[in-house]
Amino acid sequence: MTDLSRFPIAARWPAQDPSKLQLYSFPTPNGVKISIALEEMGLPYEAHAVDITKNETWNDDFLSLNPNGKIPAIIDPDGPGGKPLPLFESGAILVYLAEKTGKLLPADAALRYETIQWVFFQMGGIGPMFGQLGFFYKFAGKAIEDKRPLERYANESKRLLGVLEARLTDRQWIMGDDYTIADVAIFPWVRAIKVFYGADELLGLQNFPRTFAWVERCTARPASEKGLTIPPRG
Repeated sequence: MTDLSRFPIAARWPAQDPSKLQLYSFPTPNGVKISIALEEMGLPYEAHAVDITKNETWNDDFLSLNPNGKIPAIIDPDGPGGKPLPLFESGAILVYLAEKTGKLLPADAALRYETIQWVFFQMGGIGPMFGQLGFFYKFAGKAIEDKRPLERYANESKRLLGVLEARLTDRQWIMGDDYTIADVAIFPWVRAIKVFYGADELLGLQNFPRTFAWVERCTARPASEKGLTIPPRG
């Protein structure tokens, strides 16, 4: 049996079956990327809820796996060379899992890098900008009298949605006919600005019909329906 005892996080969130991939996460747009991908890939895993509302990512056990204190993170007991692999950053995890399973990433080298560039588009643009939009529109930032930060993030969010709207012209998925980690990376964030942040009117979401039709297609996939609720909030 695989021994995970050298990882302090395994003491705080014990594995029932250490031979399975261990996912430490919470059902946020970043967190569900990995549970959705794992469901799509059919890779056995255990999900452990790390409650960000209780600051559980800032305890020493979690920080031993991700010093940046953010979900998601994984330990794959069957990593390269058959050795356990700890990994954080959702984009890196998506690429790793796709390469490990040979799923959700094109085999053709040029298409592979084109897919990865869209994952980076989410990591560098969609995620940070939409997250700041949510802070200034829904959470503590909305109390700030100066509305220039909200305007800045709203304008940038609309610009990014426009990039997606153009990309999805005559395309079912980000990469065309094939569903990939690019879709998995991006759609939970786009979904969140509507169903979680409630920014329909602020961003004029009706102006991005192709984008939200794509979100509906992504959300309707069985792996998404399941992965969006993993791990449960409790």
